[in-house]
Amino acid sequence: MNNIFVYCEVEGTTVAEVSQELLSKGRKLANQLGVELEAVVAGTGIKGKIEDQILPYGVDHLFVFDAEGLFPYTSAPHTDILVNLFKEEKPQIALMGATVIGRDLGPRVSSSLTSGLTADCTQLEIGSYDDKKTGKHYDNLLYQMRPAFGGNIVATIVNPDHRPQMATVRSGVMQKVLYKGKAKGEVSYPEVAKYVPETDFVVKVLDREVKAANCNLKSAPIIVAGGYGMGSKDGFDMLYELADELHAEVGASRAAVDSGWVDPSRQIGQTGATVHPKVYIACGISGQIQHIVGMQDAGIIISVNSDPDAPINKIADYVIVGTVEDVVPKLIKHYKQNTK
Repeated sequence: MNNIFVYCEVEGTTVAEVSQELLSKGRKLANQLGVELEAVVAGTGIKGKIEDQILPYGVDHLFVFDAEGLFPYTSAPHTDILVNLFKEEKPQIALMGATVIGRDLGPRVSSSLTSGLTADCTQLEIGSYDDKKTGKHYDNLLYQMRPAFGGNIVATIVNPDHRPQMATVRSGVMQKVLYKGKAKGEVSYPEVAKYVPETDFVVKVLDREVKAANCNLKSAPIIVAGGYGMGSKDGFDMLYELADELHAEVGASRAAVDSGWVDPSRQIGQTGATVHPKVYIACGISGQIQHIVGMQDAGIIISVNSDPDAPINKIADYVIVGTVEDVVPKLIKHYKQNTK
């Protein structure tokens, strides 16, 4: 009762990384509120195969729903599992990834429970709130922060009167960290039929085609990112060449993506991916706050910019003042000469 719940997505018997990130954040929030962290996962043939992927993140109680028809994901059975479980357990906070599944499942659950939902959050905190209309004061509410108005502002949303406080959270914005403290680590295997009627399984997935992503920004140790200062789509060819030499991934600012120079999957920032590479090389990126929030936790930030007063230079560890047309070819030449 009154605990924090995290819905864990699975692909076969592998727990999604965004779910593990949310477990880490959920553990911190639970400690702050003095409550327990609980998790729920549903799939087929997962019993005994996913517990070790969830419990080390500080979970006090894990609910494992294992039955035929729960994988691949379909809306109805997963919705009924969460709705009926939440009616029993009455959590104060429920979190899930802002993925294809989370964006389908979250609204269905919140609508059924009339609880409300904040989608695509980039930050979660605990704080107080004063309702100026009613004069009420609320403690220990979930601050649900997300980009608004095209990423130009960050909105902080609270849900004072309805439970659970529900949010979907973008992949990569929370740090995945194994919990070093003590958690109960209890596991339950509820009978699926008590939560899900047979009619939920009318819809069946006959075939699936899963395509590999064309880039992996989240796990890349080195990222070479370009902005509007690259000048054109051809300008990014230099960055791809540099990335090849460094065994890095290529990223981009929103301005470059909006110009059609780079695929949207490579966008970094408030309305794109949040990354934590060891090295981040920013080429021709001015450093608007919407971009900085997506890469500011990089280990080392190197800025290549013709403007010595560019905002990104303020957070960069190293600044190279010069045009990308002049600097990047020299970097490529240097690495080719020194990596053989």
